[in-house]
Amino acid sequence: MWKDIPVPFFMSVYFFNVVNPKEILLGEKPLVEQRGPYVYSEKRSKDNITFHTNKTVSFCEYRQYFFEESMSAGNESDVVTIPNMLVLGASVMLEKLPLPARLLISSTFTMFKEGPFVTKSVGELMWGYDSKLVDFLTAFFPDMVPIKGKFGLFAEFNNSNTGLFTVFTGQDDIRKVHKIDSWNGLKNVNYWNSDQCNMINGTAGQMWPPFLTTESTLPFYSPDACRSMELVYENPGMVKGIPVFRFVAPKTLFANGSDYHPNEGFCPCRQSGLLNVSSCRHKSPVFISHPHFYNADPALLATVNGLSPNKEDHSLFIDIHPETGIPMNVSVKLQLNLLIKEVEGIMQTGRIAEVVMPMIWFEESGHIDGPVLSVFRMNLVTLPMVLECVQYILVGLGLVCILGAMALQLRHLEPLKTRGSEFIF
Repeated sequence: MWKDIPVPFFMSVYFFNVVNPKEILLGEKPLVEQRGPYVYSEKRSKDNITFHTNKTVSFCEYRQYFFEESMSAGNESDVVTIPNMLVLGASVMLEKLPLPARLLISSTFTMFKEGPFVTKSVGELMWGYDSKLVDFLTAFFPDMVPIKGKFGLFAEFNNSNTGLFTVFTGQDDIRKVHKIDSWNGLKNVNYWNSDQCNMINGTAGQMWPPFLTTESTLPFYSPDACRSMELVYENPGMVKGIPVFRFVAPKTLFANGSDYHPNEGFCPCRQSGLLNVSSCRHKSPVFISHPHFYNADPALLATVNGLSPNKEDHSLFIDIHPETGIPMNVSVKLQLNLLIKEVEGIMQTGRIAEVVMPMIWFEESGHIDGPVLSVFRMNLVTLPMVLECVQYILVGLGLVCILGAMALQLRHLEPLKTRGSEFIF
């Protein structure tokens, strides 16, 4: 089960379709409308599994995605409009170049007919589309762009792995089970500006040490977010008859360094609620957040129309069985945002007002069901209840046996007392 996870996982993707691209170029506030979900079943399996003498095991976990039309609110052929990362993202990255260089870049965009916004099908935006600009840069400046082949938001995700994890098996100490020893051979990353922020903490995010309490936290390292994160206890609950603890993201998770000092290492920061991941995303001005800027600075909502954050739809959580540390129900939600603004010399940016623009948000979810659920319920609920009942039954039988023995002993003593009395008289 650990090697080939039998739990059905799904990735639900929502696009923020840009309603007023022309007005945005004139400096007006963006208006977006949510499209989706576009649901993909996700198959996860571990490979390159190697056990080591220090009670650790190394593995790569591979991911494959398959579109589920019956679960989706549309088809991969649906057309949406989002900011063109190749233009607006690159413009922010290159804004400090000399003006002649920026003018040349703008001419290059024009030559390859790349505009500030791109209108493509969901499938193309997800898994890649042909770009003559990317082909040109790859051919003549291969070191300039990290993109090879088609350009898509999730082009690198399908049939890929999240890196080489080495975790403790827990064989010598169950409190260390699945805790990370190294990731890609590293004990720390170097994306951030403090030792604490660069630490690789917790587990790989699939299971945690057993015997959790309400004071416990769930630390884990996320290669996609390039950092360690930690969830906190919220409340107890039940998942299909199995008792669980719900852990959620604290409000400080994406807080900026001014509001939460330990996060200073993740800066340069903008408003609370955004994590600047440019340092691990080829310097592109990309930020992650909760969907619809949930739990973020209200100033972010004031810059974009069409967002409506709420806890039920946009908060992330993990429901975990505290005695075993095994998740029963998982819903991890993140939003991808792009910083866009006017850049002098690059005419494609027009008079865009500086704004962190939502592009997509996605939910990765899974819950234990079917035969696996039956196995877990038998081992985690039914058998413990039976054992507890047997325990009290055995205690009761033991008391009955003790009382019975005492009664027999008393009955045996009565004739002896009578004979003793007769002897005295």
